[in-house]
Amino acid sequence: MFESAGRTGSFAAAAREVDLSPSAVSHAIRKLEETAGMQLFVRTTRSLELTREGRLLLEHVQRGFAEMQRGFQRALPETQVTPLRLHTAPTFATQWLMPRVAGFMQSHPGIALRFSADVNYATFDDDDHDIDVVYGPPTASRHEVIPLVVEELTPLCSPHLAARIAGVHDLYNCQLIQSEGQSVQWGGWFSANGLATPGDFALAFDRSSMAIAAAVDGLGVALESTLLAQRELASGVLVAPLMGRSTTVRYIGHYLVHPRALDPHGAAARFKRWLLAELIGSPGGPAPPEA
Repeated sequence: MFESAGRTGSFAAAAREVDLSPSAVSHAIRKLEETAGMQLFVRTTRSLELTREGRLLLEHVQRGFAEMQRGFQRALPETQVTPLRLHTAPTFATQWLMPRVAGFMQSHPGIALRFSADVNYATFDDDDHDIDVVYGPPTASRHEVIPLVVEELTPLCSPHLAARIAGVHDLYNCQLIQSEGQSVQWGGWFSANGLATPGDFALAFDRSSMAIAAAVDGLGVALESTLLAQRELASGVLVAPLMGRSTTVRYIGHYLVHPRALDPHGAAARFKRWLLAELIGSPGGPAPPEA
């Protein structure tokens, strides 16, 4: 009753939620204040407001309710829906994962995915996430870190623009799209091919997904991962004109991170097995195990 009254700011509204009379709720709150030895509400004829002590108590009570809800969800039988809180790097989510989500949901009907995507790494504190797919090697931590697929970085562009690219030197006459979030950018690719890097670029983005979209629209040539552009390459809206005719930069771009104590039959472990199986068929295959 206290949580309901504090949240709604009304004994009458709280009474409707708990199916009691407003006077019964008011009496129960008064008994709580007497037992606690503190005033929780300031009452007037027209309003009901929490005191400082009441606000602090409400905050902790609501946290407790949230923890109880998470506990009930984890204790549900396997026939019930289990939430999986998934954190990913933004471009991996939009470019590689989202096109495959329908397949995961079909094969795992008892798991409800809860997505969040940004460039920060999940901390796994307070059960905020169950599993994370990060870009770039994470800093040393107590969590399990698994390198994923070996990715290939190569120039990608629309078929129309590719007709003008017969060799690596032709790139000097093309508009180049820079992906500033990439760990290996155009400078590294030109260096790997023994060439000087052009002085400036037509476009620059802080997300690879935006660079890929710009290349699809014919705005220039992007240096991107064939893993992240797999859907566009398969449909033919992007091509790799210098694949096999230039030095391709190969590196491990993404890592799977999760707490070491992973329930082998839980939702996170099932997602992990599905993810690794899906990556077997991706360009580059699975990453080699760490020594």
